[in-house]
Amino acid sequence: MSLNSTPSGERIHIGIFGRRNAGKSSLINAITGQELAVVSDTAGTTTDPVSKAMELLPLGPVMITDTPGLDDEGDLGSLRVRKSYQILFKTDIALLVVDSTKGISDFDSAILERLKKQNIPYIIVMNKCGLLDTVPPKTDGTIYTDALNGTNIYELKELIGSRLDVKDEKMCICGDLLNPGDIAVLVVPIDKAAPKGRLILPQQQTIRDVLEAGAISAVCRETELTATLSKLSEKPKIVITDSQVFSRVSQEVPDDVMLTSFSILMARYKGDLETNVHGVTVLDKLSDGDRILISEGCTHHRQCGDIGTMKLPAWINKYTGKQLEFEFSSGGTFPEDLSRYKLIVHCGGCTLSEREMKYRIACAKDAGVPITNYGICIAYIHGILKRSVQPFPAISALLD
Repeated sequence: MSLNSTPSGERIHIGIFGRRNAGKSSLINAITGQELAVVSDTAGTTTDPVSKAMELLPLGPVMITDTPGLDDEGDLGSLRVRKSYQILFKTDIALLVVDSTKGISDFDSAILERLKKQNIPYIIVMNKCGLLDTVPPKTDGTIYTDALNGTNIYELKELIGSRLDVKDEKMCICGDLLNPGDIAVLVVPIDKAAPKGRLILPQQQTIRDVLEAGAISAVCRETELTATLSKLSEKPKIVITDSQVFSRVSQEVPDDVMLTSFSILMARYKGDLETNVHGVTVLDKLSDGDRILISEGCTHHRQCGDIGTMKLPAWINKYTGKQLEFEFSSGGTFPEDLSRYKLIVHCGGCTLSEREMKYRIACAKDAGVPITNYGICIAYIHGILKRSVQPFPAISALLD
């Protein structure tokens, strides 16, 4: 994908943290080369996180986020601090900006402890070094900068790249299941909930992954699947379908052809497929009044037939035969208290970073709440989960 089209969830997320007036906004402006954030001597100028997508070598596409000061005060201030800490959950590397004329404070030490606890790589940026008589040299984890005059900004960018272990081999969505020349059929419904004039992100990403594997991608609606299969000169290696038409597609795909869904592929790509498969079995243990959280990583206009808010609850109610309560979350919000839920059903997380998706799974585990995802839940309800995870033998064995 080009820089302009690289999704947020596929970018490396860089978070800028620190006290008010440490120079965080000046630093993000210096790094991006743009007047992205408002800079002022007034403490607390940044009231909401501000993000910018850019290219940062050697990392490639990144998302860099400026946050409100961690020492903000008052009721509104505490809300801003909370927002700052929420950015940590999606941060791949943190820049802790410190006013070098004042040194590291208790607030800075507190954020350092959080970074260590969450195993987030970090760099301590001692800013405003132009006000010092002498500038100490750069160390492995600390660098002195002056965002206003550009001192050591280039060196900081290089240090960011060196602090992250960038893997040359990235996890595939489905490419590792294909050989060059194999055929992959992708089943894409076009209904009222489908975006106008385009494919949704998991479908786009999967097509790209098929192409990168040197395989052949054939895309059709569920209504043309039988015709598509009959016109192919050979059987496809795999059929990948949207979860909501799983039941119909499974009846039309030969048993000797691998079948799975975009959502199941995303669970493996971004999250933890084994945990999701284990989690779905709690559907058989639910009681009347149990509460289920259905969570989506993105925000979109809800329409009639929306899979998350309408179809899934209906399918789950019908399968369990219970009177269940459903709650919903979307976008960057994820409930802090998960203990009241008996099950969490999450989307594939295509717009979330791998770190944020795995953080949400970890939160569920810490709360003792089973978590699964849309595709796995739908396949389980329709009795085809075993077949849907056959491309992954270790996972399939869990269902024996």
